[in-house]
Amino acid sequence: MNKFSIILMLSFCSIFSQAQEVIPLYADSIPGAKPTPATYVENTETRANGTLSVTKVSVPTLTVFEAPKNIATGTAVIICPGGGYGALAFSHEGTDVAKRFNAIGVTAFVLKYRLPSDQIMVDKTYALLQDAQKAIYLVRKNAKKYGIKTDKLGIMGFSAGGHFASTLASHYSDLKIANPEKIDLRPSFAVLVYPVISFEESVHTGTMKNLLGPNPSDSLKKYFSANENVNKKTPPMYFVHAKDDKTVPVANSELMHKALLAAKIPSNLFYFEKGGHGFGLVNKTSETDWFNLMAGWLKVQKFKVKGDF
Repeated sequence: MNKFSIILMLSFCSIFSQAQEVIPLYADSIPGAKPTPATYVENTETRANGTLSVTKVSVPTLTVFEAPKNIATGTAVIICPGGGYGALAFSHEGTDVAKRFNAIGVTAFVLKYRLPSDQIMVDKTYALLQDAQKAIYLVRKNAKKYGIKTDKLGIMGFSAGGHFASTLASHYSDLKIANPEKIDLRPSFAVLVYPVISFEESVHTGTMKNLLGPNPSDSLKKYFSANENVNKKTPPMYFVHAKDDKTVPVANSELMHKALLAAKIPSNLFYFEKGGHGFGLVNKTSETDWFNLMAGWLKVQKFKVKGDF
């Protein structure tokens, strides 16, 4: 970790209140990392709509949002913002969502994962899976500290973050990190909101190109298409997608949903008729609060949440 990265990480932490803990994913050197060039500087900016966008991430972190002790249920979730693997929509697909989870007694960890780049990675192909595995490893390892139950830890992702989360759900056993304690890296559940799923059909080409380059092999496309890698141990999943999404077609969620049902794994796909892509917690074309519906599904799946859903 060079001095530029350290300064950036500290300045990023200042965005949150002092009560917000930020944990580096890697305490020492980052496996497979090249020395970060002085010109490769992490940048956090506020967009015109007031949301935060983070680019050029080289130092991955988890920002902790602990559920209030009087309503904490022991359920937890790791949240992965989207951004096409070129940026992270850190507030409206990250910290805002964490606060909603806190309100129903769920502790949340917002993952600021590395964005694939040949400038900072020896091999960018599997670096994101490495970050996903490391995140769930750290949270489970420190479950007692945060008052969470190791069998109640899920992962959530939006858009490319949904691809990130679905890749962990598919390949948690393909070990890319040191795991001397043999901690289980399988998420207990997954929530995927307008996710990129397939690199074979209905492809979001920007996401695939950023992760795998312009001409990936068929074997890599299959590996990173979660619907092709479902088995009996794949965790239950909840999907949210608008039918008029032109950026990431709804077929992505449908492919995964059908694969899960075929394997007899609990899966629910909630459709919005309209709303396009990137609406986050609030689809302005509908009065339906998908988050509450998802919370009800979690309760049905025996993951404790606070509230009448």
